[in-house]
Amino acid sequence: MNDGSNGTGGPGPAQARSSAVLHRIGDAGANAVSGIIAGAIAAAWLLFGVCVRFPDWWQVVLYSGSATVTFVMVFVIQHTQHRQVLALQRKLDELIRATGRADNSLISVEYASEAELQQLADSYRGQRHDALGE
Repeated sequence: MNDGSNGTGGPGPAQARSSAVLHRIGDAGANAVSGIIAGAIAAAWLLFGVCVRFPDWWQVVLYSGSATVTFVMVFVIQHTQHRQVLALQRKLDELIRATGRADNSLISVEYASEAELQQLADSYRGQRHDALGE
């Protein structure tokens, strides 16, 4: 898996900057004020459309702008969620590692093959049936 590392154990400078920018955009988009601003922009755009009697270019600009913002935000959200999932996985790995009775084969299990994941699922399903006395 490409984790964006530069071979020294951490992200490269360009990757760290781009990641920080994407996170700032994501944080700004998740802020409640952003929803209010988006609503105000939509209302202003509608009012502007009424004033200019909704010419053909009005819709083109609206659709182009909203499509562009949506396109960018998809990647912002994907990046931030992916990074959060990776961080959560590392935290879970540490909990598994630190717990003496835990199954250490589950550390970084997200990198296992489909066959290995199915084998683990079957094993745990069997343990569940045993625990329930089925």
